[in-house]
Amino acid sequence: MAMLSFDNPTFQKFAFYSGVVIGKTLLMGALTVRARLTHKIFSNPEDASTFGGKEMIGDESVERIRRCHQNDIENVFPFVLVGSFYLVTEPDPWWASLLFRTFAVSRCLHTVCYMAPVPQPSRFLCCLTGWGVTAVMTVLVLRAAKP
Repeated sequence: MAMLSFDNPTFQKFAFYSGVVIGKTLLMGALTVRARLTHKIFSNPEDASTFGGKEMIGDESVERIRRCHQNDIENVFPFVLVGSFYLVTEPDPWWASLLFRTFAVSRCLHTVCYMAPVPQPSRFLCCLTGWGVTAVMTVLVLRAAKP
């Protein structure tokens, strides 16, 4: 069975949960655009003149969504990259599935906490959980790849 194949259940789970968090990241980008168009608040003068709004940085109706999207970019893509290397180490399927699922759930909960907003430390703990998953996989990859 090929390691990076949908015949491999561990790869299948990784692909699924990666798809969930990448899809969520793409959705946050679209929600940022929607907020900018709805409130007619843009970060570039050419956008403001094209869409009949004003150029403004820091409007909370846009910035909260944008910051949540930025946080996804900073966390999801390292997870996907490191997770790809982690798969090559042939991890225990149960542990790998737990890590992938934990990351996806933590990122989805992070978004709920960010957008609601839910009082801290909820958002911090969700972010820390996802970061911890990526950190664990990074250490395991480094151990397996030691020269």
